[in-house]
Amino acid sequence: MRIQPLFLLLVAVFFFMAESATCSSLSAVLHRSPVQEDSTFRDSRFMTMRKGDKMEYAMPEFKTLEQWQAFSEQLRMNILISTGLYPMPEKTTLSSRMFSMTRHEDYTVEKVLFESYPGFWVTGNLYRPVGKPGPFPAILTPHGHWTNGRLEDTELNSGPGRCINFARQGYMVFSYDMVGYQDSKQISHKFADTPRHQLWGINLMGLQLWNSIRSLDFITGLPEVDSTRIACTGESGGGTQTFMITAVDPRIRVAAPVNMVSAHFQGGCLCENAPGLRLDYFNVEIAAMTAPRPLLLVSTKQDWTVNNPTVEFPMIRSIYELYGAADRVDCVQFDYPHNYNRDSREAVYSWFGRWLLGQPVGSVIKETPFTADPVERLRVFPNEEKPEGNLTEESLTAWLQDQARTTLERAWPSNAQQLQSFKTFYRPVMKTVLAAESVSQVDVRTLAEQTTPRYTVTRLVLSEQGANRWIPALWFKPQREAKEAAILVHPAGKAGVLKQGTNEPLPLLASLLRDGVQVLAIDCFNTGEHVCAQPARDPAAKHFTTFNRTDCQERIQDILTAACFFKQTSSLRLYGIEQAGVWALLAAGVSGEFDRVFIDAMGGVIEDETFLLEQAFMPGLARYGGCRTAAALVAPGRLTLINTPPNALTHSVSTLYSRCGSGKNFTVKKKW
Repeated sequence: MRIQPLFLLLVAVFFFMAESATCSSLSAVLHRSPVQEDSTFRDSRFMTMRKGDKMEYAMPEFKTLEQWQAFSEQLRMNILISTGLYPMPEKTTLSSRMFSMTRHEDYTVEKVLFESYPGFWVTGNLYRPVGKPGPFPAILTPHGHWTNGRLEDTELNSGPGRCINFARQGYMVFSYDMVGYQDSKQISHKFADTPRHQLWGINLMGLQLWNSIRSLDFITGLPEVDSTRIACTGESGGGTQTFMITAVDPRIRVAAPVNMVSAHFQGGCLCENAPGLRLDYFNVEIAAMTAPRPLLLVSTKQDWTVNNPTVEFPMIRSIYELYGAADRVDCVQFDYPHNYNRDSREAVYSWFGRWLLGQPVGSVIKETPFTADPVERLRVFPNEEKPEGNLTEESLTAWLQDQARTTLERAWPSNAQQLQSFKTFYRPVMKTVLAAESVSQVDVRTLAEQTTPRYTVTRLVLSEQGANRWIPALWFKPQREAKEAAILVHPAGKAGVLKQGTNEPLPLLASLLRDGVQVLAIDCFNTGEHVCAQPARDPAAKHFTTFNRTDCQERIQDILTAACFFKQTSSLRLYGIEQAGVWALLAAGVSGEFDRVFIDAMGGVIEDETFLLEQAFMPGLARYGGCRTAAALVAPGRLTLINTPPNALTHSVSTLYSRCGSGKNFTVKKKW
């Protein structure tokens, strides 16, 4: 009987020494140089960076029309979300004014003013034909970044010249200002170039696209216009506006972007680079969304459209071929500096004439001589007057934020049925905002493995299959069979769940192992070992968020990849610790794979704008409800918020769960 206590003591000492030795040997494995210097892999996200210039993009091959249509529909949603126009804003009264008509023998021109948003005015000129029977086809003609905007009148480009000739040919024509040009001086052309604006999905490109949509409302609302025959054409930045509105608004029946569509240059101005727009897309794909409506590409050998005949045009024509409509797309090229000159205009006159005026195939419409009216006759505010209800950049920003909040409040569910409708709409939206992709298979590489009396720990890296987006991880497996699994996410990476300077589990990890739960602790992107000394990626680069995912978006994707690692597990938990709580909550919202979700609410600040800007920056996140919407997407699943006092978020989520009959599934705890 005396031997038993001694035996137990010896056994305990043995296991302690074994585990200490294991931890000691494991320490050498775990505490090493950053994984990016490991020869086992390279994370492609550090090695490359998308950008808008001097980078060749190519369309994927679409073998069926159905493949293209599914791609196109997702791209359309991405355009509208990135420009802050999804769902489409309320179309308020235009309060349009047309005045100061100047009469000519075969056309008239007048000044136009209307409100695209209450108090924000779109300005331009309306040209009408004289002596021709209506109703008339109509043309929207946005302009590029010329010194004089819509009133530029030189050999390389004449805005008035093309409008006069279009009117003589029998079109109603609306020429309107870019934001910050000529009469549109309420807001500068540098509007919304801050992280805060990006967080709210407010940007200059979205404002200009909305102005184009409202311009279309204006012109189709005129009694003389045949709304089934509408075209759009513009050059340079106006070419970008042309293919953007054509992509999202089917009322445009014919389009001709001039000197813009390119596979290696996507536009250099703020007004062409909405954050999130080109993470996985580029302009040729957007222009191809015109199909099967008639499209003419006008290019020149002396700018970025030099390759149109051999590169961009064949890509776009392949989409038209899927529709059996190859005759509805064409490409012409001239040899001038960047332009919308007479040769380019005449190509567009002939193209529009074929599709809108019924001219025979091959007909050529030549330009007639013109003299533009004096600038003061065309300017809406020739003396720089300010319009009524003159919004400032600050007041417009505040108004757009209020509209976003109102839209979310109207959609917020109050019962189980409404919750399902909310999730059907907002989960795809949040997946787009987070740039989150579904993961069906993972590649795993084991680097080291050690066993202790209580658990086995494996050092590994994993990636979505074939993606080379590698995630360093530690996989802890209790010695008894584990039917449940958990993913731990910490801002310090996997080291954040271990005692400092050792490899002993901290209480949370230790308790999970005692409960027989297998655990994957990961180094999300740019945390822990997942770093790179000299990355090609530069978040300070111009228009970075237009072309590249933010660190937070990459981290959310890593969590989704880690979830796939456990896809055969019967029950999966997710723990987001400290600042990683917001990453985990957002990932859980779009995933639907987690049975229980535990989120560190950081004392209740995870909804604060400052916190989101610093710890969870993603364009559009605040616009679509951020953590609150993510919590609704988790509902009615089991969700625990930790380290938070009662606040607006806990009240909103608690009320939602109760109204959906799942009140017991939502809990709030003061600490882990």
